[in-house]
Amino acid sequence: MNEILPDVQAWKPKAGFKLTRVGVTGVKKPVLISRSETGRVSNLVATFDVFVNLPETQKGSHMSRNLEAIGEIMDECVKNPARGLENVCALVARSLLEKHEYATTSEVRAMADYFLERTSPSGKRSIEVYTLIAEARAKKGGGVRKMIGVKVIGMNACPCAMETTKELMAADLGAAAAAVKGMPYITHNQRNITTLLLEVPEEAPVDADDLVDIVENSLSSPTFEILKRKDEGEVVLRAHRNPKFVEDVVRDVLRKVVETYSGLADDTIVVVRSESEESIHKHNAFAERETMLGEIRV
Repeated sequence: MNEILPDVQAWKPKAGFKLTRVGVTGVKKPVLISRSETGRVSNLVATFDVFVNLPETQKGSHMSRNLEAIGEIMDECVKNPARGLENVCALVARSLLEKHEYATTSEVRAMADYFLERTSPSGKRSIEVYTLIAEARAKKGGGVRKMIGVKVIGMNACPCAMETTKELMAADLGAAAAAVKGMPYITHNQRNITTLLLEVPEEAPVDADDLVDIVENSLSSPTFEILKRKDEGEVVLRAHRNPKFVEDVVRDVLRKVVETYSGLADDTIVVVRSESEESIHKHNAFAERETMLGEIRV
């Protein structure tokens, strides 16, 4: 005899208010990702946050259905690796709406460590870590909007302090100033963290490797896990020859996105945020732009 247990979530709430997002966060799952352009399959450990909206007539959301949706999609990805983490999120978002019959919208976010091979200034190869970010939002009876992004850690050299030290040192250098003309002056370094998110249309996939390149090439210098003495000096010199504010980083990323993705539609969403962890202040510097491609195309 099957016992019928009460469905408390379906009870009418005392305070009848709609809720925008209800769900679970911090769900870790292994995911196999395939990029058809390179043929590479990546084994990621992704952390998922999944949500649905809740109507005013529903006391609670059935949380276990969220875990079921994630688990079923992950099982399928083991058999058939998904083409991009953003597509995994889209599949989960659609499944959530099927499982939560009372919901009209769903959101899925995922983050995972992402490793790429890089070359140090001396030519030594190393495996560097980045953060892969994916999002998907679905509407019942409508489509799914997907985003793919990366978070990159690099280095900035402050241009303001550089110009100031140049002026302060001019008197000390005197006639010797001519000998160092064109050389970068001293400034303070900043550990920079920049995030780039780009909407992904169904017909035009975006590769995360390209997004990493765009961000890294917009910083004063990339950084590396292992650096010998000469490499350390080369990284510092590279950054000082290319001083940047966080504002410069955001603008350079936007420019490179426009140049790289000329084929994407004008309503493609772009989000760029950059934060430099200051070395001479107790606060950090921050800049951000949320826009659509059509707004920044010249």
